[in-house]
Amino acid sequence: MTARRHDPGSLTRLFHEPSRLAILSALCASRDGLAFTELRAACRLTDGNLSRHLDVLADDGVVRIRKTFVDDKPRTTVHVTRDGLARFNAYLENLAAVLQEARQAARRDGSAHVAQAAARA
Repeated sequence: MTARRHDPGSLTRLFHEPSRLAILSALCASRDGLAFTELRAACRLTDGNLSRHLDVLADDGVVRIRKTFVDDKPRTTVHVTRDGLARFNAYLENLAAVLQEARQAARRDGSAHVAQAAARA
């Protein structure tokens, strides 16, 4: 068995949580940020669920939430911060490496299991 080069345990939970992964993925695709309602629809979250995840991300400096009025109606816009983007990119690179190693190990182990089954037949 070969040693892992990347530690799956190092995948930060801040980003690895599925809803937050969806939020950051949507925000990264939008240069000008997203309105709360657009983000809610893109991530298929409820208002309360999205608000809670945004609070966690904002408290950690990953996103910036801006509240303004447009035509006398409140508008909340969410942007990923520069630091948040750098941290999310580092997370994605680590995730990709962990998944690549898992894929390679599964292929090796899968081939060995097939060979063993064929030898028994």
